[in-house]
Amino acid sequence: MKLFFSITIIGFMILTSSCKKYLDVKPDAQLVVPTTLEDLQGILDDALIMNKSGSPSLVESYADDYFLSDNTLQSLSTQDQEIYKWSLSKYIFQNDWGLCYIPVYSANLCLERLAKMKENSIQQQEWNNIKGSALFFRSYSFLNLCWEFAKAYDNNTADTDPGIVLRTTTDFNVPSKRASVKDSYEKILKDTKEAASLLPEVCFHPMRPSKAAAYGLLSRAYLSMRQYDSCLKYANLCLQINDKLIDLNGDEDINSSISGRVPFKPFNKEIIFYYEMNRRSAVLHMYYYSDIDSTLYNSYDSSDLRTIAFFKPDNNYHTFKGSYASNMNVLFTGIATDEIYLMAAECYARMGNITESMNTLNRLLEKRYATGTFTPATAANKDEAVNKVLSERRKELLLRGLRWMDLKRLNKEGRNIALKRIINGEVFLLPANDPRYIIPLPDDIIKLTGMQQN
Repeated sequence: MKLFFSITIIGFMILTSSCKKYLDVKPDAQLVVPTTLEDLQGILDDALIMNKSGSPSLVESYADDYFLSDNTLQSLSTQDQEIYKWSLSKYIFQNDWGLCYIPVYSANLCLERLAKMKENSIQQQEWNNIKGSALFFRSYSFLNLCWEFAKAYDNNTADTDPGIVLRTTTDFNVPSKRASVKDSYEKILKDTKEAASLLPEVCFHPMRPSKAAAYGLLSRAYLSMRQYDSCLKYANLCLQINDKLIDLNGDEDINSSISGRVPFKPFNKEIIFYYEMNRRSAVLHMYYYSDIDSTLYNSYDSSDLRTIAFFKPDNNYHTFKGSYASNMNVLFTGIATDEIYLMAAECYARMGNITESMNTLNRLLEKRYATGTFTPATAANKDEAVNKVLSERRKELLLRGLRWMDLKRLNKEGRNIALKRIINGEVFLLPANDPRYIIPLPDDIIKLTGMQQN
């Protein structure tokens, strides 16, 4: 794995350095080119690169699940203060852009090497898994990049709105150019559907992609595009493979108690695909700096066990401890069944099937309330059903890297959600659909490539 790690780092240098700088680097005589299926699988199984580095964190620090005290903010760097005030302009590596493209490079390397190998029936399963996994990992990063650095998907403007760089090669001579939002999403959907056709339904470990994970990723992508019929289709396909939920009243996947510092066991039954948020781009939202937004915390019912499982008291407020990474210092941003249930419930509501929407939502909520206290959710009409699901989505999926995408898509449809920070008595606002919802690209990338800045 050391050699594969070196290959990935060299690839990352290619993507983030000028050609001259790269050519000045002396080659490492110990580097080897992967030549077997086992080599390629080894690259994709490097969890440090493929599962624990690429998920953006700036989107969470920009979002509204948390707040900072004035004293804490004042103790942080100028760049962190700019992030908190939504005024970040010039910044360089390390950042979400660069970190997201590291697994993209590894995926491209595997796809290129795989294309040079002949398929054979004896190793067909291994061949399919490598190609499907590489396509999945690349699409996973591409979607995260779209959520942070591109406008919310709009059918009327997607073909002209600047999207992301669709790096599909390890060749550093290929210039980086931004595709449109439409082309970016079409690439994500096309590759993820191909991945789903190649991957097994489930894998022996959730750090590896699976068919269920690909369906979950497709559901996420279609939700952010506000194409609810397709989102529902893939959410249901995913749940047909895995519909398990943790019962907060008592479950084998809970540590000694939900009141403990780390309530959930590693790789619990809800996890379909395991991924972590990077801690090298922004960390304002982490528990050691922040407290949970009071309005959000107060939205939980007194019988809701998530108030115990997700939070721990911090003086007059609460901090977050409910990461499925089973570590307060690490935030889980992978795909889990609770998210899939909520996507299905929202889509049923938006499509007018109120009964099925509430039934789907209640299957999740009955596992979250203390035994004997749960009253099933009901809705009199479509709007009420959508609002109830969105309220539970906010309470269930906080600090998973999803809120920023939700703000962008929901404001696109007219919900007019404005964010507010109060710092030393001064009010800072981020109105709905403000241009700052599209986070600027790193300054060094703009200078290196000449790409259009947000």
